[in-house]
Amino acid sequence: MTLTEGDQYVGWPEAGPEGTSPPEDKRFTAMAVSAVLTLILGIGLFTLPVPYVVETPGPTFNTLGVDKAGNPVIAVKGREMFPAKGNLDLTTVYVEGGPKGYVSVLSAFTAWVDTSNAVYPVEMIYPQGVTKEESEQESAVAMATSQEDAVAAALKELDIPFDQKLKIAAVPESSPSQGKLEPGDVFVSVGGKPVTALNVIQEELAAGAGQPVTVVVDRGGKSATETITPGKNASGRYILGVQLEYDFTFPVEVTISLQEVGGPSAGMMFALGIVDTMTPGDLTGGRKVAGTGTISPDGSVGPIGGIGQKMVGAQRAGATIFLAPAANCEQVLGHIPDGLQVVKIENLSQAKKAVELAGAGQDTAALPTCTTD
Repeated sequence: MTLTEGDQYVGWPEAGPEGTSPPEDKRFTAMAVSAVLTLILGIGLFTLPVPYVVETPGPTFNTLGVDKAGNPVIAVKGREMFPAKGNLDLTTVYVEGGPKGYVSVLSAFTAWVDTSNAVYPVEMIYPQGVTKEESEQESAVAMATSQEDAVAAALKELDIPFDQKLKIAAVPESSPSQGKLEPGDVFVSVGGKPVTALNVIQEELAAGAGQPVTVVVDRGGKSATETITPGKNASGRYILGVQLEYDFTFPVEVTISLQEVGGPSAGMMFALGIVDTMTPGDLTGGRKVAGTGTISPDGSVGPIGGIGQKMVGAQRAGATIFLAPAANCEQVLGHIPDGLQVVKIENLSQAKKAVELAGAGQDTAALPTCTTD
């Protein structure tokens, strides 16, 4: 090819002396290397782990439905079952980070800009040093306990009698009961009053205002009597300083088949599902109701974590009514998704009445809700 005056040469620059490259070639190489290094550094920064936990809306599970194998989520033996329509959905949260894996800078930033997610420092969610195995075991135990408590609460709501005993699960070293009470001891009486529930112990200790109290327990079938001076917890309540668990004897066998979920927060919805399953008719009237909350054997509903993400998950799944623990109202306000009515719940009886009202097609506007008052 012959170049004429005015033509521009767009080919490669001429090579320099043998074994050398022209200055332009060296600059190009340096720029390319710099670009690659910058890219690698940027990727590295965005994938670096950070000490945060990300919570995102999880799926819902219908306690009136069936599991993956087609078996009822709630099955009752020893009493007639009444299959119900509609949904009593328990809600869940996906958790990323902590002992279950790390959260990258990019993941944390992405979650932070999405208002349906929540980002917390790891120490706010998990105890320091806890392992993945320990976390999963604790979650499984909490789920099993919540299911047992749900059965107790449901039977109480249905006026079906059952036996319950309050047993000592552990005695910490710093406890005022150390050396006097033992794991496995079953409470018989405190201050002369038969122990039928936790509130009996709490009331007797409060009435004694810190004075020594007589505690009678069943220890391996034999009676043991101890005099214990109660301590005080951080809230100023008098305590014996032991970890407790209930030992139930139910007249029916309730099986809950749900392997994908852990933790205690499904307790209230399990209890509602049991009540509906053991009651003629259909509490929901075919409506889709969701909710969350721990449950105590006496029917009290307690607070849970991830309420914002659970409300979003419920709304995405098509629920129009959401049952929320009263103790979570502070986290509920300002985060309610469009189209979702949130009902404030303190106990199982309130939850049942709210579902019945909605199921009957009546106006639910007067149901208790979270307010700024």
